[in-house]
Amino acid sequence: MIQFENTAAFAAKMDHQDPLAAYRNQFNFPQFTKDVVYFTGNSLGLQPKAARTAVLQEMDDWAHWGVEGHFHAKNPWFAYHEFFTKSLAKLVNAKEKEVVAMNGLTPNLHFLMVSFYRPTKERFKIICEAKAFPSDQYALESQVKFHGLNPDETLVEVAPREGEHLIRLEDILAAIEQHKDELALVMIGGVNYYSGQVFDMKTITAAAHKAGAIAGFDLAHAAGNIPMHLHDWDVDFAAWCSYKYLNGGPGAVSGVYIHERHATNPELIRFAGWWGHDKSTRFLMQKGFVPMPSAESWQMCNAPVMNMASLKASLELFDAVGMDALREKSLLLTGYLEFLIQQLSSQGKGGFEIITPSNPAERGCQLSILAKDHGRPLFDKITERGVVADWREPNVIRVAPAPLYNSFEDVYRFANILSESL
Repeated sequence: MIQFENTAAFAAKMDHQDPLAAYRNQFNFPQFTKDVVYFTGNSLGLQPKAARTAVLQEMDDWAHWGVEGHFHAKNPWFAYHEFFTKSLAKLVNAKEKEVVAMNGLTPNLHFLMVSFYRPTKERFKIICEAKAFPSDQYALESQVKFHGLNPDETLVEVAPREGEHLIRLEDILAAIEQHKDELALVMIGGVNYYSGQVFDMKTITAAAHKAGAIAGFDLAHAAGNIPMHLHDWDVDFAAWCSYKYLNGGPGAVSGVYIHERHATNPELIRFAGWWGHDKSTRFLMQKGFVPMPSAESWQMCNAPVMNMASLKASLELFDAVGMDALREKSLLLTGYLEFLIQQLSSQGKGGFEIITPSNPAERGCQLSILAKDHGRPLFDKITERGVVADWREPNVIRVAPAPLYNSFEDVYRFANILSESL
């Protein structure tokens, strides 16, 4: 086990030994201030240097080919979404027929709930996490209202116990057991955006299925952050954005996972669109939707190529590195960050509290730091000194050293800036 040290020499040694260190050079770091410490890949990942070339390639092909680019571009647009299939399947450990890149995250959650939230008089309740990301709260509430139900009677929120910051797994399981006869859906974020807590998706899914309910997850803060095994965990559905840890760029296309038992079921209700129709007969332009036997059948329209090009460039890096190697480095980076923050507190500097789980298995890249008495002025000070992090009311600083481009020196510099800004 590595013994961390609070020295610049130790950070430099760790970076020198890091087998992934060279990937840092594959990204553009912001230049709006000198020597940025970029710790907000949990909000918007950095731009891969290859992204510009990837986007310009599609622009050039559009200029050269016009509509014929659908078939003659370097990366033919007609089946552009298929370039992501293998990468997304590897990313979440799913079968290729279970994944597709399409739309944005919240639209995808709505489209998935068309299929997977089918309330009846007996089964209508949804279990979710309290303080989920607002889009999830709004999506769930509006889906409930769409079915003519009362959110106050339908949504069951599991919250941390009084005086605690994290949601206990046993409380989620207890809620599932308590409402099992009325439960239609369990939909939780794989990683809580505020606390950085990783939920036990395998156990939650098994409990939901035992209760006769569907299990789905918003993986916005999980995709590209933690290893997952969605197929083996028997998860019914999931969706994620691609602009955070996946570095796809602002508003990047979302990813979707649908278990093969659902993806290959033509009788399952879904909103239909041209690009979800059987591609062998799509251009016959006939009435009657025939879904492709895969997650692709949830597609409404052809691929947003310009939107997807930068994500394609980023996923090539993920393919080269692999989630296991990223996770190994992530554990070290986050462990080092935790060590340095605890040292500050032990020296009487700051009195910080990390509300993210101390168990590495229950967290990803992000540490959420309770700033206590310091509050927003401290955050503003570290921002002025080049730290790009994230503030969440009332007093939490979220920092997320991403293993694909962050270094141990970044972590060391952040801790020094934090100490000097007190």
